[in-house]
Amino acid sequence: MTPLRILGIDPGLRSTGFGVIERSGQQLAYIASGCIKTDAAGTLPERIKTLLEGISEVIATYQPQQAAVEIVFVNVNPQSTLLLGQARGAAISALVAANLPVAEYTALQVKQAVVGHGKAAKEQVQHMVTQLLKLSGIPGSDAADALACAIAHAHGGQGLGNAHPASRRRKSGRML
Repeated sequence: MTPLRILGIDPGLRSTGFGVIERSGQQLAYIASGCIKTDAAGTLPERIKTLLEGISEVIATYQPQQAAVEIVFVNVNPQSTLLLGQARGAAISALVAANLPVAEYTALQVKQAVVGHGKAAKEQVQHMVTQLLKLSGIPGSDAADALACAIAHAHGGQGLGNAHPASRRRKSGRML
């Protein structure tokens, strides 16, 4: 069976997490993870450019075949929500510019797929990602969230097995 390489993205304007895994049958293997950080003193366009270029570099380096992006909801501060949406837009733009199929998952869906329930704490997600990928250390929270997003996608979203991404439009994430 040909391995499937998946790039998970946890968008953020200050720090966008990324995680790359490979699925071969039911086996998952860790490839890479990290964060793309922007300069808080930079202008919004400069920060968006940093994210776009950073994700493009990750794609060029690790050659994923599919991508999964976390849908992030922030309702407390409308300005933060708007900025986060722009960071998410930069991430999705980099992915589609590389002709990658993109699936989107809510934090609830990711947590359910990785931890087993949608109310999991960040530490629980980090622990399960470490266990599932047999990592020697615990990844940072942004990288762990990105890896969790990739794992959720590898597991077929919400228990949908190995369904092809195009067949999972509404249950596990909207396809672009």
